[in-house]
Amino acid sequence: MKPSRNKLSRRELLNAFTLLAVPGLLTSIPAVMAQDSDSPDSDLPLLIEFQRLIAANRILANENVVDAFGHVSVRDPRNPDRFIMSRSRSPALVEFDDLMEFDLSGNAIDARGRTPYGERMIHAAIYDARPEIHSVVHHHAYAVLPFTITDVPLKPVVHAASVIGAEIPVWDIRERYGDTDMLVRRIEQGRYLAATLADNTCLLMRGHGAVVVGESIERAVLTAVYLQVNADVLLQARALGEPVPLNDEEIRLSSATQFSPLAIPRAWEYFCQRAGVDPV
Repeated sequence: MKPSRNKLSRRELLNAFTLLAVPGLLTSIPAVMAQDSDSPDSDLPLLIEFQRLIAANRILANENVVDAFGHVSVRDPRNPDRFIMSRSRSPALVEFDDLMEFDLSGNAIDARGRTPYGERMIHAAIYDARPEIHSVVHHHAYAVLPFTITDVPLKPVVHAASVIGAEIPVWDIRERYGDTDMLVRRIEQGRYLAATLADNTCLLMRGHGAVVVGESIERAVLTAVYLQVNADVLLQARALGEPVPLNDEEIRLSSATQFSPLAIPRAWEYFCQRAGVDPV
């Protein structure tokens, strides 16, 4: 069978890891490279996480959660004070050599002339405030936007969207910073956003978009997808009558089902297939 064009060999993964030039982690490269690169027992967990991040970018683009704008990141699995995301590029086009590492103030560790996303401060501040969070998505999904500019709350109304949580706060940069271009460019703005997010999973940004967090890349991506699905359904339902949201216990039970050890790989495989990438 011909391999997928989006499937990278272990050697290519190692090359990508070298390009990323993660300080303090490159010492592990000789030991990894000494192993048989075709061996299924090769220990490349960090590189696989990078491949998941590439897949996340493609999935979010394919599902129209992001377009030319928006971004997804992952906390460095070996250094919780660092996170990884692409340089400033459309998510549908992100490749391994676009990946950059940042500290929790949003500073690039080794930019090498690459331009980072201006709103990386959203990610930095959330990782700093929420140690349990492993992945962050920021997007401007069109179905979600009406709920950022009205007093209609975005509540889960279908079981698959229970993962968005019972409460989704709305954050308004103008309340503290006055008139801006509405982008989170400074770390103190990111920290203000993270404080409003609190311990919730999703947050809406007035007239701008949304932020979604998860304890894994898969959880963050699936939540972002179903946030948009729920918004679409809710908009359609309101044209028919008053929607009935899920109650707290339904949210708790349905979320446990959607994020069960069997359900997450099943959903991840499906969305990877739709995006034309191999599930990892």
